Amino acid sequence: MPKDDTALPNNIFIGIGSNVGDRLSHLSWAVKRLGLFDELVLHRMSSVYESEAHTLEGSENQDAYLNAVVWLQGDISPVRMLELCMALELERGRARQEGMEWEPRTLDLDILAFDELRLMTTFLTIPHPRLSERKFVLAPWNEIAPGFIVPAPFGETVAELLTKCEDFAGLEKTPFQLLD
Repeated sequence: MPKDDTALPNNIFIGIGSNVGDRLSHLSWAVKRLGLFDELVLHRMSSVYESEAHTLEGSENQDAYLNAVVWLQGDISPVRMLELCMALELERGRARQEGMEWEPRTLDLDILAFDELRLMTTFLTIPHPRLSERKFVLAPWNEIAPGFIVPAPFGETVAELLTKCEDFAGLEKTPFQLLD
């Protein structure tokens, strides 16, 4: 788990998902790898949840996702965090391409929130713009940080967002563990 008990300056919440291949292996690998970066400490991680795939209307059916949320602390910039996430996705066989946002994936790492930061660029929006619509993000996040206030435009705690979430897709907590 954590490298030490020293709190680092930034609290970073990452959503992790996979619906291709050995989904649990992909998630576990990502958590282990995130914990190896010098600038990051793994603070907490959620249980693993299985959910229906969220797809565009009319797109093909996809296999179910395994999802989790990790709470990292680190001395890192948001852009550097995005670079690390994308490098891990690529290493696991996913190359992000325009127009392919709704395709199945071996590994998906999304920055959900980065302290109280609000950021909108052409390649990165923090907090994640659709997090309040996704129970597969909010339920695991609620396990590890229910009182975290998600910055504007949300301005509510994770727990409050979960109670208001109108995502009716199937979601089930699994007995799987991310780390041994």
